[in-house]
Amino acid sequence: MGAQLEPQVPPAESVTWIGRDHAANVLHPVGNEPPSAGRDIPGRGPRRWVIALVIAAIAVAALVWVKYVRTAGPTSGAAAANSIPVVTVTSPGSRAVTARISFTGALAARYDMPIGSDTDTGRIKEIYVEAGDHVKQGQIMAKLDGAVLVPQVNRLAASVEESRAQAALSAAQYRRGLGVQAAGALSAEEIEHRRATSLTDDARVKVAVAQLAEAQARLERTDVRAPADGVVLTRTAEVGQIASPGGPALFRLARNGEVEMRGQVAEQDMARLRVGQSAAVYITNVAKPFEGHVRLLGAVIDPMTRLGEIRIALGADPALRPGAFARGEVVIDHNEHPVLPQTAVLADARGSYVFIVNDKSEVERRKVSVIDTTAAGVVIGAGLNGSERIVTTAAGFLREGERVSAVKLAESTS
Repeated sequence: MGAQLEPQVPPAESVTWIGRDHAANVLHPVGNEPPSAGRDIPGRGPRRWVIALVIAAIAVAALVWVKYVRTAGPTSGAAAANSIPVVTVTSPGSRAVTARISFTGALAARYDMPIGSDTDTGRIKEIYVEAGDHVKQGQIMAKLDGAVLVPQVNRLAASVEESRAQAALSAAQYRRGLGVQAAGALSAEEIEHRRATSLTDDARVKVAVAQLAEAQARLERTDVRAPADGVVLTRTAEVGQIASPGGPALFRLARNGEVEMRGQVAEQDMARLRVGQSAAVYITNVAKPFEGHVRLLGAVIDPMTRLGEIRIALGADPALRPGAFARGEVVIDHNEHPVLPQTAVLADARGSYVFIVNDKSEVERRKVSVIDTTAAGVVIGAGLNGSERIVTTAAGFLREGERVSAVKLAESTS
C-alpha cells in the first residue's frame, strides 16, 4: 500500500485580543453594545438644573403676583369709590312765558246743509243760484218741471167745486124736510136719511179740499228753496238733470255763512283746553291770523291715533273758505315759569321728571309738569320754583341718591 500523509498542524502562535483601549480610533456602533449601568449620559445633569430653575422662577412670580393683588385690590376699590361724577347744573329761575297748544286741521262750514228734492221725481228745469252766492230763507234756488202736477191740481180743484155743490144741495133738502116735519109730510126715516146725506157730502168736500192741498204742495215743492240764510258752498244740479227724493244733494249751504276750524289735538293736551278759550287760526297766504274761540271739544279720543277733536268758531270772512288747510293756536297760560334745556327733562312710565342736586350733593328725582316746548327750551308748569340746581345733561346715567360734583352751566360754557 502506498504511504499515507499525516495532517499538517499549523504552528502555534500567540493570540492577542485587541481591546477598546488599544484602538481609540475604532468606532463601535452604540446599538451593538448594551448600555452601561454605571455611567451617566453626557449633558443630562445640566438640563435638569435648568428645568428646576425655571419652575422655581415661576413659583416665585406667582407668589409675588398674589401678594400684589391682595395689597393692591383694596387700594384700587377705594380709588374707584372716591371718584365722584361731575355733572352740569343750572338754576333757571322764572321768565314770562306764553304757553300755547298748536294743532292743524281744515276749515269747514259750521252748519253744512245739503239741499235736494223732496217731491216726486222730476227733471230740473231752471237754476237760479251759483256756488258762492248769498241766499235768503225761502229764496228759489232751482225749479223742477211740474207739467204732470199742474193738471192734477186743476182736476182736484174742480172736484172740490163739485163736492161743495153736492153738499149744498143735500143741506137744502135736509132743511126742507125739517120744515115739513111738523105737518107729517115726510116720515122720520126720510128726514134722517136726508141728514145723513148732507153730512156725507160735507165730508166729501173736506176730502176733496185735502187732496187739492196735497197736490198744490207737491207742485210748490218743484221749487227748490233755501231753508235758511247762508252761502251756497257747492252746486251739483244741472239743467235737464233728473232729481228724485233721497238722491244726491243738489246744493250745499253754509247756514248764516258761519265757518269754523276742525282740528286734531294730542291726547295729553286735551285736558288743558276749555270751551271759550281764545284762539288764533292761520291759513295759507294770509299774514294776519283770524281770531276765534274754542266752540267744542271732542268727547272721545281716537284709540288708533290718540287724538281728540277741537272746533274753533270763526267770524264771517270772505277769505275763510271751507276745505282750506289751517293751523290753530290756543293760549292756555301766560305767566312766570322756569324754562329748562330739553336734555334736562326726562320721562318714563311715571311721567316727566328732572334730577336736582340737593344740599348734600346727592341726586334727587323731582316730578314736573311740562306745559309747552319752545325754541328756548321746555316750559315747566309745576314742580320747580327755578332756584334748584337741575342736572342739564347726562341725567339718564345717574341714579337717585348718587353723590355728584356739580358745575354751573355758565362756568362750563364759558
